[in-house]
Amino acid sequence: MNTFPYSLDNKRYHTLNYFYKTKFGKKVFKVSLNAGFSCPNYANHEGCIYCSHQSGDFAGKKEDDLLTQFQKVKEMMEQKWPDSYYIGYFQAGSNTYAPLEKLKEAYEPILKIPNVVGLSIATRSDCFSSDIYDYLEELNQKTFLTIELGLQSMHEETLKYIHRGHTLQNFEDCVKELKKRNINVVVHIINGLPYETKEMMIETVKYLNNLGIDGIKIHMLHILKDTPLAKIYEKEHFHVLTKEEYIDIVCNQLGYLNPKIVIHRITGDPTKEDLIEPEWLLKKFCVLNDIDKEMKKKNRYQGDSL
Repeated sequence: MNTFPYSLDNKRYHTLNYFYKTKFGKKVFKVSLNAGFSCPNYANHEGCIYCSHQSGDFAGKKEDDLLTQFQKVKEMMEQKWPDSYYIGYFQAGSNTYAPLEKLKEAYEPILKIPNVVGLSIATRSDCFSSDIYDYLEELNQKTFLTIELGLQSMHEETLKYIHRGHTLQNFEDCVKELKKRNINVVVHIINGLPYETKEMMIETVKYLNNLGIDGIKIHMLHILKDTPLAKIYEKEHFHVLTKEEYIDIVCNQLGYLNPKIVIHRITGDPTKEDLIEPEWLLKKFCVLNDIDKEMKKKNRYQGDSL
């Protein structure tokens, strides 16, 4: 018997698989795309300190047009999940950082593909204008639209340290504008950012819980080769969370999230060739299993601390 209402496989948090299957009636998978959009943060300077400038490493190849990318990724995913619905996932870069016509040229053809039930658009809170908000509101009437916003931390000192390039207020205004238009909002955060404490990471989740977001992606900080962060780490050797510390923090964070908030991701999966630290992150399924074990051992559930 499943004891948590928003899971099909005895997870103690609201799984994306449960959300999609309940909403659409069958398996849904995201097809990751690279539309070649840039990012205002590294268009102007070197960008966030952790960024490899390859945001969306698992997206399609930008040398291919979007329809070719979609077909290639779909065929690969269908080997595992035949007879599914699809969501076009604009993953690489900041996917509202372009003139409106260019956005339409990217999004609209994907919506015409059979069995596409939605779009998920990854971007930043400083990449919007009133006409883009209006267009997204229209799009939301036609399909299931999700906007994924990177925040990483609610703490202004951290945002400055990581060269995030926007303020917390800018992010908050963006979320409110999207929610005013009834658009689904998913927020990315990173645990283990330099010099943040466990309490600071939990505060970020408490803050987001009060903003009325629909979903969250929880990442562990990757220190990747050839990034500003790699140089900082070499010089400062700031503390990198152990797997046990990360699991403890995530279990506590889940406790402060409303059970209706969908957990889209709970760990990261960097490539071995690019990763400096932490090496334990390469064993993604071990991390996922250990989170489940810890929650069961301590009888924790999403929302149990509210």
